[in-house]
Parts: sequence; C-alpha cells; structure tokens
Amino acid sequence: MKVIILGAGQVGASVAEGLVSEENDITIVDQDAARLAHLQDRLDLRTVVGDAATPSILRRAGADDADMVIALTQSDQSNLVACKLAHGVFNIPTRIARLRSRDFLEDESLLSPEQFAVDFALCPEQVITDYISRLIEFPEALQVLNFARGRVSLVAVRAYEGGLLVGKPIREMRDFLPPETDARIAAIFRGNQPVFPDGETVVEAGDEVFLLAAAEHIRPVLRQLRRMMNRVERIMIAGGGNIGLRLATALEKHYEIKLIEGRRERAELLANALNQTLVLLGDATDEELLEQENIAEMDLFLALTNDDEDNIMAGSLAKRLGCNRVVALINRRAYAEMIEGGPIDIGISPAQVSIGTLLAYVRQGDVTEVHSLRRGAAEALEIVAHGDRNTSKVVGRRIDEVDWPHGVTVAALVRNFDRAMVVGQTDDWTAITRYGEVVIAHHDTVIEPEDHVIIFCTRKKLVKKVEKLFQVGFHFL
Repeated sequence: MKVIILGAGQVGASVAEGLVSEENDITIVDQDAARLAHLQDRLDLRTVVGDAATPSILRRAGADDADMVIALTQSDQSNLVACKLAHGVFNIPTRIARLRSRDFLEDESLLSPEQFAVDFALCPEQVITDYISRLIEFPEALQVLNFARGRVSLVAVRAYEGGLLVGKPIREMRDFLPPETDARIAAIFRGNQPVFPDGETVVEAGDEVFLLAAAEHIRPVLRQLRRMMNRVERIMIAGGGNIGLRLATALEKHYEIKLIEGRRERAELLANALNQTLVLLGDATDEELLEQENIAEMDLFLALTNDDEDNIMAGSLAKRLGCNRVVALINRRAYAEMIEGGPIDIGISPAQVSIGTLLAYVRQGDVTEVHSLRRGAAEALEIVAHGDRNTSKVVGRRIDEVDWPHGVTVAALVRNFDRAMVVGQTDDWTAITRYGEVVIAHHDTVIEPEDHVIIFCTRKKLVKKVEKLFQVGFHFL
C-alpha cells in the first residue's frame, strides 16, 4: 500500500515506523528538513520537505497514485485542507486526519465527502485522556486496555514478592480465582525479555504480567492475585494544555482535582472552563508550591505538560515529597525506559498510546482493535475469524492445531459478538447489557466462524504473520 504521512512529529514518526515494518511504501512530508533526515536514517521511507496543505507538495509526495493520506500535523486546518485536496484533486481513496477541535469532532457532517472528506478522525488527546482514566480506575496497573467494545480487559501488573502467584506455576492460578471466574496470563516480560507462558511457567517477583479476563471479572481476579491499592480520590495535575483540560473535565465530578498551570492567560481560561477543579497559577517543579498544596496527601500526581524534562522533574519531586503514585507523559522512548519504575511509576508515550486506534483503521479488514504495548515493542490485537475449516487456517481448529508463530499467544475469544444479553441492573433500574460470550483460550479451545480473537504478539513484526493466518482461502464465498 502506498501511504503519504503528513507531519513528522511524535505521532507521525510512530505511525511511519509502524507502517514501514509492515512492508508499505511510505512517504512522509514535513517542513523540518532535519527531522526528516533523522527519520530517513532510521527507516526505509521517502521524505519531502514542504507545506503538507499545498497541491504541489502533495504531488511531489506521490499523491497521484497514493492509496492513503494520513494528515498528522499540529494544525487542524492544514490536516483538513490536505484531506480535501487528497479527495478532490488527487482522488486518494482513504483520508485520515488528526483533529483537536471539538467543533469538527462533534459534527460528522463537516467531515463528509462534500465537506472536508475525512474518512477517519483521530484525536490523540482524547485517546490519551481515556487511557489515563482507565489507569485511575486500576491504580495498581501499569497498563489497562479494552477489547471487543469493552467486553474484555487486559491489565499489566508488576508481580511482587509474597504475591499469590510468585514462585508458583501458572496452572495453579485457577486455585486462587473466585468460582465461575476465568482469566489468562497472556504474556510475561522479565526485564526486557519476553517469557512465553504455559502452565508450568513460574512467575517471579518483578515480572511484568499481562492478565486478561472478561471486563466484569478483571477486578475480582486482580483482587485475588495482586496486592490492591487504595482507591484514588485526590489528584494533582501538572499542565493545563489540551490533555490536562480534557482530563480535568472528565474527572472533576468524581475526584478532588488540583491543576497547576504556569501561564496566566491559560490558567484564567481553565478556571472559567472547569467547575469543580482548583486551578493554581505556578510551576509544578516548585517544591514550596507542592508542599503548600499538600502533595503528600495526593493519591496520584499526573505530569502532563508538553516538556519531557519538566514532567520528569515535577514527577520526581512529587514522589520525593510523599505522593503515593506518579504518572508522566514522556515523548522520548529512551527517557520513558530509563525513569519508569523509579520515581516515576508509569511513563506514558503519547504517540504509542494513540497509534493503536489509527493502526486498527489503517489495517481495516478483519482487525478491529490494535494496542501498542511496552512502548511499541509488542502489540495486542483483536481480529475476526472468517470462513470455515476448508477455507481458513484457524476456523474450526483447536488452538493447539494452528501453526502460530513463536511469540504469539491466543488469549481469549468473544463469541456471538452481536448478540446482546441483559445480565443485571443498577440501583436505579438501568439495565446492564453485555455483548457476546467471553471464552478464555486454552489449548483445546476451537475457533468458530465470526469469533473475535484476542492475540498477544511479543514482537511487532509478528502481526503480519498473524494476519496472514486469518486470511480466507480462495474458495470462501
């Protein structure tokens, strides 16, 4: 597939890296020649220096015969104009735009072919907001991901000395689970090396364990297997940019929020936009300010500025002054790997968090969900099985009959995905509806047609091999 990426920032570079590894023909456009040169040194792609929202630059990038344009510049206007040109002038079949403005995101008619012709709009800030919100719900987790419209949850936790599973084989996990509850350890990372889990694998203290279960079971499973932390109630946010504002807006009805912003005009805007959040004008690396605002009593400190160094400094200071848990946005992968697990409990790469939504759309076909894991080193994906035993390499077969690439784990299936079941009700009589039946995968589980199969790949390059396994043969109609 011939793809043009507009914008070589963190998101654009991450998307380029992901797509180049899948044997696509990539051209990336940016006005920063040095940034492009750095990318070209690392990746097998073409680069064009110039304004992405002009016909001449798009033509130089190969728009006349491109299959897809992905507009990821920092400007909504440039991204929208580029998509309009891609559709109206070059007839590029697929057009994706990064958008921040709620005006465009909330009015789909503006993105129609008659208007700006955007097939898919990506808002990284909202993706990151949702991601952090899930971490707040599970404060003991390193990562929380959802599949099958939230029907299945994958939670990464650190195994600790004295934990129920530490020093025991995985097959004994069932002995600790509540009745009628099932779960699967999809993967284990020991240091930076993957451990391919089977029933005899012994969990060690310090292991990063990826645990998967039906969404309604994940909390009781964690309660049995993991030392639970107190519920988050008080949160301090450093940085009132797009992500800080979105997060405070989403959380302020449920938590006590303090938000620190260093720019006076922005702080005034935040104070007017937020109803229950205390907005503080100041520097999050100011020790006196943090102590004055009782940082030691905070359950969570979120460093969400646009500067990696400020986030690391503010997070480290908050931890030293007694904050229970610290999460920081870290754009540079080397920084995140260096500081995570020290004063910073979790380092979040904005580009890696947001790229999964885009990759799922780019791959289209049968891949319905993609999540980047361990800062892009691994992936988890949800893929739909089509065909029958005669036309598919996976359908109608037990999991242990399929020739899976080494490093691939089938973790769960969601069956009868479009069938809704009312399973209970809340205190105000609102019905609780779930879609599909979650089947935790074991060696003798048979994959049926239209199953949503959740797969863990310990290396990104394995994804293409998995997708080929799910391709339907010539005779399937």
